[in-house]
Amino acid sequence: MTSASKIIKLSETILPSLVQIREHLHAHPELSFQEWETSKFIKKQLQELNIPYTENWAKTGIIATIGKSSKRVVGLRADMDALPIEEENEVAYRSKNIGVMHACGHDVHMTCLLGAAQILKAMENELEGEVRLIFQPGEELLPGGASQLIAQGALDGVNAIFGLHVQPKMEVGKIGFCPGPAMASCDEIYIKIKGKGGHAAMPDQTIDPIYVSAQLICQIQALISREKQAFNPSVLGIGKINSVGGATNIIPDEVMLEGTLRCLDEVWRAKAKNRLREIINHSCAAFGATAEINIVDGYPCLNNNVSLTHQAIQTCSEIIDKEDIIHLTPRMTSEDFAYYSHKIPACFYRLGIGREAGVHTPHFDIDPACLAIGSRSLAHLAKDFLKNT
Repeated sequence: MTSASKIIKLSETILPSLVQIREHLHAHPELSFQEWETSKFIKKQLQELNIPYTENWAKTGIIATIGKSSKRVVGLRADMDALPIEEENEVAYRSKNIGVMHACGHDVHMTCLLGAAQILKAMENELEGEVRLIFQPGEELLPGGASQLIAQGALDGVNAIFGLHVQPKMEVGKIGFCPGPAMASCDEIYIKIKGKGGHAAMPDQTIDPIYVSAQLICQIQALISREKQAFNPSVLGIGKINSVGGATNIIPDEVMLEGTLRCLDEVWRAKAKNRLREIINHSCAAFGATAEINIVDGYPCLNNNVSLTHQAIQTCSEIIDKEDIIHLTPRMTSEDFAYYSHKIPACFYRLGIGREAGVHTPHFDIDPACLAIGSRSLAHLAKDFLKNT
């Protein structure tokens, strides 16, 4: 029996236990950097598998190892945190924590990594190096758990890293890869426009920050339409506007704007943030207003190493039909797995879950058959990388 055949068989054998693990994790979600019970549960699973681990990585994170100490080390990562969403699914494993839900599939990611751990532990004597299992907290909340784990040394000695993410509306049995730039950076924009309030019937005696805001929202879009290279995807959006005071006949003193900047290129990202500040300040000055600008740096662009990703596609074709491996295009959502991709060769791929409800919605759920696919792909990618590096 080939190594790939063993992995497929093991993934199918452990599927019932994976379903139980996933349903437990789904029913007990915890918010970013508060994953204490989740951490305890994962440690219990690792103890039962006799897999050594260390804890307290970015508070609740866990790093486990399988295989023999070697210069060849491959990382597998799963995120642990849930979202502040009230679940609306009527299922036996519905969230027991009010207002908290695994609506982004992190319960699936952890389960698949635990599944890969079971498979790799059963084949430990065949591993030609070390597999580092990274259970990472806080993906959903800046500054992100990945950056904190890296600072603590989680990637020390690691040659490459793989991670997966659920993909709604992709059939179970399919996985998707995107070599090169795969996910956008994500920076948060906070702008306070200061004018001069007064009676709305006497606008000449005011500096109307609402009018300035309206002009500004239109003007900053020129950054995307006129300054960005045509084939360099980028998104700039304002998602929230609030004024301090104001009424139908009152012009307020201040207006607050909040938005996001998404880029797929780090050089353009840095330039865009500088230009954004210049445009805001000059636009406000033109109307006699001033601005306080706070751009909070979020996650960087996620770059899938091209060579590693092509190798991963070839590897997965041994455990999944070639027609079920999908070539994906870049997306403007963001992920803190991106930090890993700026340190070592990385490959972040998509797992079909066979459901219509998207992530970050109260109806998110999966077809549990995807758990075997996710587990076997992570295990085979790790084993094959150690063999061929």
